[in-house]
Amino acid sequence: MDFLRYAERAAALVNTPLDTEDDLRRHLDDRTWLHRSVEAADLPVLRELQTELRPVFEASASGDVSGVVKALNEGLARHPVTPMISDHDPDDLHMHVANRSASVAELLVGEALMGLATLVCDLGATRLGVCQADPCDNVFVDTSPNQSRRYCSDRCSSRANVAAYRARQRQGAS
Repeated sequence: MDFLRYAERAAALVNTPLDTEDDLRRHLDDRTWLHRSVEAADLPVLRELQTELRPVFEASASGDVSGVVKALNEGLARHPVTPMISDHDPDDLHMHVANRSASVAELLVGEALMGLATLVCDLGATRLGVCQADPCDNVFVDTSPNQSRRYCSDRCSSRANVAAYRARQRQGAS
């Protein structure tokens, strides 16, 4: 299992509108083999997960370690994960977080929770954030060496920096 990738996918899932099955398929663009397994029943489960995970990112962004741990533990209790050794490539045995009969929602829930829990244990509970660019509220995983990430994307970073520059220019002119 690549827990960092799972944590980053959890952030992407929180940021993804999931109104239709096609929205979920677009979210899974890099995993086209899952497209045929997407069902309408996956959507309410994943929307609930989005609601459960956002407070984890918000708690982390505010430095609330206990809040992060409590929310993740509650999620793990609500959605038990069943790790399995995958042998679809006999030369590359590895772990999956759900068995082959799991729904897309069960797979994504397991990946998100295990990815975030492992990231929190390995890198710390304050490595998750909420974009500081106005009006964006996307979440992100901060793997920067000095834990300095403040924006969800380069686009938001540029937009915020340009806005700050223009504000300084206006203030200097007055």
